[in-house]
Amino acid sequence: MRLSIRHDTVYGYDPPPAQLTLRLRLFAVDCAMQRVEAWSVRVNGSEVAPLLTNSFGDREALWRAPEQVERVEVSVEGTVETEDRAGMLGRWPPHRPAVFLRYSPLTEPDDGIAGFAREVADASDGLLPMLHNLNEAVADAVEYRPGATDGNVSAAGALERGAGVCQDQAHLFAAACRFLEVPARYVVGYLHDPESPLGETHAWAEAWVQGLGWVGFDPTHRQSPTDAYVRLGSGLDAFDAAPIRGHMHGESTESLAADVAVGAAQ
Repeated sequence: MRLSIRHDTVYGYDPPPAQLTLRLRLFAVDCAMQRVEAWSVRVNGSEVAPLLTNSFGDREALWRAPEQVERVEVSVEGTVETEDRAGMLGRWPPHRPAVFLRYSPLTEPDDGIAGFAREVADASDGLLPMLHNLNEAVADAVEYRPGATDGNVSAAGALERGAGVCQDQAHLFAAACRFLEVPARYVVGYLHDPESPLGETHAWAEAWVQGLGWVGFDPTHRQSPTDAYVRLGSGLDAFDAAPIRGHMHGESTESLAADVAVGAAQ
């Protein structure tokens, strides 16, 4: 499937900070499930090019405001050819999967996650069936409910509340995997919904399966990623994988507005 993406993010600052720097991980890359035909990232109308490819295989750029600014607009436009591989990404990038056994503040397991993970593992026969069962179990345990959590809620907190969004579900999946000594990473990207003219940013997880490599799981939709998904990047959790992170000097209040459209390309 050929997908067209447009993603606009607008930040407002009051008063303008003395200095502002953005780290951008907004560059889709070629991998087994997608081929990038065109991709452009602009900040306040000027093209921004990636400076490096990090150890996770994601391209990064830095943008520094040349002067004090009240408004920053980050725009992404691209076209990607995607392929449905039942979530199987393979060994990409070729780093050690054990890196993703590390816990993070948002994926630290507690007794609740430990019991949840053991219950799924005990009822499963083999690693891959266990991961599919875990995908379903996460969807059952954390009902998708916008507004039920915020970006600071951990996997343990979402499990205790029993509700959250895709970020919370991906965190819980990764936390349970790591507790069971299965490397797992948090993934961000875009999702095309054929039933809607608009798309959305989305989060899911990938787990390491020996012999297959990285395999994706999306608890929100109770499936593995299909050709409706465009992968941006990954990390230990949502903070680590954030497509945009900023640092500023000076007292300032920040506002944020975003608009995303993902559709079938002509």
